Amino acid sequence: MRRGRFAPSPTGLMHLGNAFVALLAWLQMRSANGCFILRIEDLDHGRSRAHFAEHILCDLRWLGLDWDEGPDVGGTHAPYVQSERINRYEHAIAKLSDLGLTYPCFCSRAEIAAIASAPHGWFSDEPRYDGRCWTLSARERERRAQQKSPSLRLRVPVDTTVSFVDRVLGPQIGRPCEGGDFVVRRADGVISYQLAVVVDDAAMEVTDVLRGRDLLASTLRQGFLYEVLDQPAPTYAHVPLIIDEHGRRLAKRDGDLTLQALRSLGVAPERIVGLLAHLAGLLEGPEPLRPQALIPRFQMSRLPASDIVWTAEHQAYLQPH
Repeated sequence: MRRGRFAPSPTGLMHLGNAFVALLAWLQMRSANGCFILRIEDLDHGRSRAHFAEHILCDLRWLGLDWDEGPDVGGTHAPYVQSERINRYEHAIAKLSDLGLTYPCFCSRAEIAAIASAPHGWFSDEPRYDGRCWTLSARERERRAQQKSPSLRLRVPVDTTVSFVDRVLGPQIGRPCEGGDFVVRRADGVISYQLAVVVDDAAMEVTDVLRGRDLLASTLRQGFLYEVLDQPAPTYAHVPLIIDEHGRRLAKRDGDLTLQALRSLGVAPERIVGLLAHLAGLLEGPEPLRPQALIPRFQMSRLPASDIVWTAEHQAYLQPH
């Protein structure tokens, strides 16, 4: 059986961009008679809030989406909240360390910004760390550890190549080393997204990952992790982002486009679902529909590869009727 998931972070209210991904991930599994999993990714304890997690479950149900496994319904791969899965991540880190692939990094964010090389290629939106802490002697590491708690980085060999066929964007190939050695555990002890998502998707036997295009580059790092942890990688589909007229993706800052705000205005969930389906290429025009009505219409080949611009016409369609 195919298994997919929606894995939001409870750091704010769900907006239309989140709902777009959730709807498509749900449709992918429901159209394949697969299992749909809801997982709450709350490892960033500085930003995650329990009430946001509660809102996520409420908003998804309001849209008409359900799940077969999740934090409130349980399942054979519980728990479905990342903060309750820390021991699994530490076990994976121990395996990586046994393979000689991890090392402590004592550089601060300011130091990394100053020493990092210019970004390029797959990782053009982030500076490339030069791996200087890899060469520190054991004595120097011990001395620095007395002054500062280090993060833990994963050494990425320069000859490593990751390739996959994205179900929306087509064949992809790249070298994860272009982004430099990356953090698997922060200096404050928080497990990184890259490690946690691989450990969880492998443990939950996820076969299909549908997520936003902004996470495309992460697939290289995660592909490397799947390889060294000796786990099969899922199939990927990176869907377009919904952006504003200035090219910025919809985000939690867009308070008027949160599902909670739209619901408070009296917007029917069917109008939201129908509009999102239209933006995804599943409908010629927006029309009020429940998600179940879209299951026979879902085809991955219909999804656009380019980002979707949110217009005044889209906004007007969501005005209460």
